[in-house]
Amino acid sequence: MSTASLRARYLGDKVSTASPQQLLVMLYDRLALDLDRAQAALAAGNREAAGEQLNHAQEIVIELRSSLQVDAWEGGPRLASLYSWLLTELVQANVKADKNRVAACLLVVEPLRDAWRQAAASLATAS
Repeated sequence: MSTASLRARYLGDKVSTASPQQLLVMLYDRLALDLDRAQAALAAGNREAAGEQLNHAQEIVIELRSSLQVDAWEGGPRLASLYSWLLTELVQANVKADKNRVAACLLVVEPLRDAWRQAAASLATAS
């Protein structure tokens, strides 16, 4: 079995056995990685690579938004609005190859990722 096949199998197993909280953190981790990669690609003048990363980031935000239960908690509507803003910014960053918009999105995503990671860790230790 090739290294790529082993890696894909490991990742597949990890995702299929993850708790909902762990999956959320994984999505945020990948979203931040996509944004980092898009920034690097734009800085290098590689608009095609940046576009691929930004498109994947958009897919993640769409998934986060669609799985959000807005009425489940009082912060739900604000988080939904934030996801809408992120999606708009990511589309514009892609269309205009705008590094500043990517950076602004990353400034929002990283603290959210860290907060969800902390919440997931708290839940794991509580149970």
